[in-house]
Amino acid sequence: MNTRTTPAPARRALVTGASSGIGAATVRRLRADGWDVVATARRADRLADLARETGCAVVPADLTEEDDVAALVAEVRAGGPLHSLVNNAGGALGADTVEHGRVEDWRRMYEINVLATLRLTQLLLPDLRASGAGDVLVVSSTAALDTYPGGGGYVAAKHAERAIATTLRLELVGQPVRVLEIAPGMVRTEEFALNRLGDEEAAAKVYEGVAEPLLAEDVADAIAWALSRPHHVNVDLMVLRPRAQASNTVVARNR
Repeated sequence: MNTRTTPAPARRALVTGASSGIGAATVRRLRADGWDVVATARRADRLADLARETGCAVVPADLTEEDDVAALVAEVRAGGPLHSLVNNAGGALGADTVEHGRVEDWRRMYEINVLATLRLTQLLLPDLRASGAGDVLVVSSTAALDTYPGGGGYVAAKHAERAIATTLRLELVGQPVRVLEIAPGMVRTEEFALNRLGDEEAAAKVYEGVAEPLLAEDVADAIAWALSRPHHVNVDLMVLRPRAQASNTVVARNR
């Protein structure tokens, strides 16, 4: 008697902001866990390196451009069913006070953190619903939960991004789609603070004296864990901080 069974097909995820930091770490972790992964970001060269390393599929795209997003969605659909969308793309610009903040920086942060998440989620919800066990996972920030001086624009954008997740969860209740949120605090990556402040010395001071800030791999581990729960289990919100960070403004530093 032949007792062999056909292995279940791998679940498939789209990870945005995958060219570096948390996004790249998430692609690596999901691939190691057996997922099929489509990685997207603007920088095609970095995506190509990630594809060679992990075997993921890649689609270069600027998520603030409607044509790029439409092309990305078409390629994702052509590759088969989609089970999970990991909305990780985002970022901060500047550390100005509200009084002196640049409107163009606020607008850009809203575009990359909020509208990119909204646009892609809207387009792929039918696919996630059709999978019978879909996930919309939003990587927000502790900036989505509280504010801090010099963070007004980023805080405003992350609060708005979180509102997408919390509202969508209410709107999809009873449907086969989970809405999950991972909110990291201080994460030391190669680019976040540098892109925000535009200066390597200023970026280094963000983490100065902090013994063990989170790493991208720590957040990727949380994302993978949340997605791996039985589908009746919804991780509404997981907040991650290093032990040295008690809040957005209270951080233990060794001087």
